[in-house]
Amino acid sequence: MAGHSKWANIKRQKAVVDAKRGNIFTQLSRAIIVAARNGVPDPAGNFQLRTAIDKAKAAGIPNDNIERAIACGTRGANAKGAGTLGGDNSSLEEIRYEGYGAGGVAILIEALTDNRNRTAADLRVAFSKNGGNLGETGCVGWMFTQKGVCVVKGVVDEEQLLEASLEGNAESYEMTEDETAEVFTEVANLETLSQTLKAKGFKVADVELRWIPGNQVEVTDSEQARSLFKLIDTLEGLDDVQNVTANFDMADNLMATMV
Repeated sequence: MAGHSKWANIKRQKAVVDAKRGNIFTQLSRAIIVAARNGVPDPAGNFQLRTAIDKAKAAGIPNDNIERAIACGTRGANAKGAGTLGGDNSSLEEIRYEGYGAGGVAILIEALTDNRNRTAADLRVAFSKNGGNLGETGCVGWMFTQKGVCVVKGVVDEEQLLEASLEGNAESYEMTEDETAEVFTEVANLETLSQTLKAKGFKVADVELRWIPGNQVEVTDSEQARSLFKLIDTLEGLDDVQNVTANFDMADNLMATMV
């Protein structure tokens, strides 16, 4: 999981800059709408909604906007009134697209859209302009397994983290940066793991679902790396796209020149 964790850290660093772009507000607002629609509107009883709200607050979305997004998801009203997106939020679909980047790198795209034809067309253009191609459903999905991930900050005693992770039924953990760890578990166990880690005094800075590649493509050519990063940036810039995952790995020094 090391290579993918490295890329996840880079994505979090980029998110600080990306949060200044309007589309991140749209993406996070849509996530709140869908979470509220799929469960109870109270974050205390809806883990998906609570996580979406935490991410929205971290990105600086005002509380009023968050409340309006929750209301939109609850009542099925026109989401345009929330200032987040057009159309009826009840028509929002969660769709996964798949394709290939430069060098045969597998790419998964998770989208929330009210118009799948528009989204597919936008994705096809993004791939074709950046050395890749949008594939058929299932062409790369088999390479990935979805896991729940808790990002834990301030880890000073790795043995205590191991004990807490085992108590929370985690599958594994990995130290990714100084005093930072990522703890992996089955999707259905993510809330339990998060609560267990917090109860043991650990600071859970982020909770997310992540697609983990079963194998990785080593990228060593700078031009290929540049093309790949440009493709991912373009995909992440689309309003309908919620998340992009790829199965590449590259040396730290090469990755640093791309960010």
